Amino acid sequence: MAATLRIQSDWSRALSRDEGEAWLSCRSPGKPTLYGSVTRRGLSSDGVPDMVASEGFVVGEVTKKSILISCPHENVSTKFLAPYTSFSRIHQKSITCLDISSGGGLGVSTSTDGTMKIWQAANGEIRRLLEGHVYDVNCCRFFPSGLVVLSGGMDAQLKIWSAEDASCVVTFKGHKAGILDTAIVDRGRNVLSCSRDGTARLWDCGKSACLGIIADCGSPINGIAVGTADNSLNLGTPEKPPSEREVGTEGKILLLAREDKKLQGVGLQSRQPVFLFIGSDAFNCCTFLSSTYILAGTQDGNIYQLDDLGYVLDLTEADCDPVYKVASWEKEIYTCCRDGIVRRYQLSDL
Repeated sequence: MAATLRIQSDWSRALSRDEGEAWLSCRSPGKPTLYGSVTRRGLSSDGVPDMVASEGFVVGEVTKKSILISCPHENVSTKFLAPYTSFSRIHQKSITCLDISSGGGLGVSTSTDGTMKIWQAANGEIRRLLEGHVYDVNCCRFFPSGLVVLSGGMDAQLKIWSAEDASCVVTFKGHKAGILDTAIVDRGRNVLSCSRDGTARLWDCGKSACLGIIADCGSPINGIAVGTADNSLNLGTPEKPPSEREVGTEGKILLLAREDKKLQGVGLQSRQPVFLFIGSDAFNCCTFLSSTYILAGTQDGNIYQLDDLGYVLDLTEADCDPVYKVASWEKEIYTCCRDGIVRRYQLSDL
């Protein structure tokens, strides 16, 4: 496992003044942890902080909202990005899931306070309360129209809701344990779900029926995401022809964020494994930024960006709390954690 660089969770506040200091650490399996700090010496002529790191660490590119830190001894670099906005009043307790509508105007989220809410993405103002699941609601997601929401709960049920009047229009049953995440294929004729029962399933919305089990991992699947695969990936061949009710699965890859510390890619139509990545702790969530960029969050607070860059992107201020969900819209990323705060990051700040 590669070395991990961490920075003080509130580093952007700590370094907002001259002589402000934030701690650093670099942990590598089987080796003593390296500790250090980064200090702000002042501002450049264009308003960008002038930073310097202690011995063993190197400061690279700095912007008003990000800083690139390297540890040459362990050959690791991480770019830390501070949130642009935080919303702390949407829920009263931990936020377990969130999504942003295709137009970027609305957010939907679930919480351990027992609620599922639709809110304005710009300011966190609550618009709708969705009620109908038995027990906790674990996951929620907008359909591409931005007018319909898909949710899953500990009652092992999937539900489809109207975002306009908060009514439940369809309920799916079939999982043997609580549903932990969902995904939508193309425009939404088919949807996906994953569960504590260790399976990921494909559903036909028109007939409210299960089209098949995409993966059976033997370990809870905490999160899933579907995306168009890069041409370089071999997705495999289906063992039998897909159902005529299966729409838009060709050329797609399904990500599985697993409890057993594994992030897995599976060909959606073929049901064949494509890749397997082992992380630092249980993977709670995953999402595609593009056909080659993947974000995944773990129980120990790490957020992995898997791509062809020379560094890992770390979205900070979660204070090592578990990261429950990451959602993206254009150049913005939203995260939710155990501390009950929704954080909005702007990749333009990089």
